[in-house]
Amino acid sequence: MPLVKEIKGITYKVLVWKVEENLEELMNGVMLQERSAERLKGMKSEVHQKGFMAVRQLLHNGGYSDNDLCYDINGRPSLSDGSFISISHSFEYASIIIGKENVGIDVEMKRDKIKRIANKFCNEEELNTAFNALDEIDTLTEIWCAKEAMFKMCESRSLSFKSDMQVELKTKECFVNNEVFNQKFEYKTIELDNFVLVYALES
Repeated sequence: MPLVKEIKGITYKVLVWKVEENLEELMNGVMLQERSAERLKGMKSEVHQKGFMAVRQLLHNGGYSDNDLCYDINGRPSLSDGSFISISHSFEYASIIIGKENVGIDVEMKRDKIKRIANKFCNEEELNTAFNALDEIDTLTEIWCAKEAMFKMCESRSLSFKSDMQVELKTKECFVNNEVFNQKFEYKTIELDNFVLVYALES
């Protein structure tokens, strides 16, 4: 199955792919730059290979190619025309968001194990909110995705998900606050089968 969702905002575009093809089918019509081909070759998991190629198909659908995609020294992606891009894939779903302003995206499967690690990324207020929610796993997955999307928007790899980030589920806002950052973002959620997708935008 190719593109399953496309959302167009004023300054951004979200594209989602559900991977049901084999690897050969996903590679059809896609030209990879040398470093991407080497990266694909080095992946041991076919699931990761498929996710990698599904992202390239999404780039094509968004009007770009693999050659337009580049990464900085921290592994943060960008596009050759100066547009912002964020990428996420999990099992059979791959997603990208392209924007004129800073953007972030994350997609995750809803799994029971998130309850076991919740205290590693949630503060006390978020844990209480999730515990009292109708579906604790859904709520925790949304909090994780929002923080992961926000993390991708910040030029730092030392942020603490638990102490530096706050997610407000009612208003769909997320905050990062420490000695370096003091920023607010808004986010939106999409339900995809047993997955949660969150994309974050500058507020």
